[in-house]
Amino acid sequence: MAGKIIINIERCKGCGLCIMACPKNSIIISKKSNKNGFFPAQADNTDCTGCGACAIICPEAIIEVLRNQSGKIETIAEPDKKPKPSLIKEKA
Repeated sequence: MAGKIIINIERCKGCGLCIMACPKNSIIISKKSNKNGFFPAQADNTDCTGCGACAIICPEAIIEVLRNQSGKIETIAEPDKKPKPSLIKEKA
């Protein structure tokens, strides 16, 4: 069974929780920063089994995990697609 991790690197803050949760060490910290100045997590899908532990622990909900089981690709976890609340406008 093979898995694939997709991380939204522009929204990742590089906290490293997904790295600690991954039993196969399939995630590393990038050497390149994103547009916000964080060094994001980066998927190294060579040994990924598609367990979904990284997506479950991600506080930003930006990791998607796919699993290929018997030739059928199944989505295990998807990133949070809810809009973030906007700042409240100050009263003039």
